[in-house]
Amino acid sequence: MSHDPLAPMRRAPGVIRLHGHRGARGILPENTLQGLIFALDLGINAVELDVLLTADGVPVVTHNPRLMAASSRKGGQWLEEEGPLICELTLAELQSYDIGALRPGSDYGALYPDQAELEGAVVPTLAAVAEMAHQPRFSSIWLNIEVKSDPETEGLTPPPEQLAEATVRVIEEAGLENRSILQSFDWRVLAHAARLAPDLPRSHLTRRNRDGAMARANIYPGSPWMAGATLEDAGGSLPRLVADLGGSFWSPHIGDLDPDEVALAQDLGLVVNTWTVNSPEEFERAIAAGVDGIITDYPGRAQRILRTHGLRWR
Repeated sequence: MSHDPLAPMRRAPGVIRLHGHRGARGILPENTLQGLIFALDLGINAVELDVLLTADGVPVVTHNPRLMAASSRKGGQWLEEEGPLICELTLAELQSYDIGALRPGSDYGALYPDQAELEGAVVPTLAAVAEMAHQPRFSSIWLNIEVKSDPETEGLTPPPEQLAEATVRVIEEAGLENRSILQSFDWRVLAHAARLAPDLPRSHLTRRNRDGAMARANIYPGSPWMAGATLEDAGGSLPRLVADLGGSFWSPHIGDLDPDEVALAQDLGLVVNTWTVNSPEEFERAIAAGVDGIITDYPGRAQRILRTHGLRWR
């Protein structure tokens, strides 16, 4: 049997892989080195993290195109409104902000009442995370790197080609091609990454356009997120489309999860990671659907629920 480089991320008998979302967002400030290390020290398989570029072209680990008022302080003072664009700040300027707490009374802070504070935490570089991944105790973990790109709002994020090139460069310089996943909702990023590094595993994030959806959809007719692809190209099948585009991973939203589609995706060789799974009902749905991996803000909660099903994560 030929070697399968994705085997550490696939479901195995009695095993579902766990990915700490933005580290362990429910417990520690998101996308911080401390949060990523905390999640990995739990013994899970991977951490999911987000990447944007600074004005001086440095890939940094942060989610929103702007500094969030709900989690950013300058000189000890909370931002009064959403901060500057990440792509308009140099690395030095960006790291002058403290992102180690959630503002009391903010709507975002209310979503994560158990999140601890980290005094003086800053937005890390992707290179710093890559260096962390080379620590001996993390020698088998994976980085699930989501490139944030917005095709709907010009100037909010750098061009997808620039984002892909800068991110792939850090992965290759760190020698982490065999332990990294490049994922994005903006499939233009993935298409460019495929040209730059054909062997780097790519994950197509998907969110269908449903009534009452909390997250923005990227799968719908005429979507600018799909890089010109359409469901009709694959007979209406989203898993087939991802496979046809050369994806290694498919990451559907938990609300869109369909067991038949999961099974088809796996038959096509895809690894299926669902996001963002936090409630007991969502965990039950993900387990029942037979996914390979679960992306969660609460990796400890995930461990306990898997145990009740007689499952492990390693």
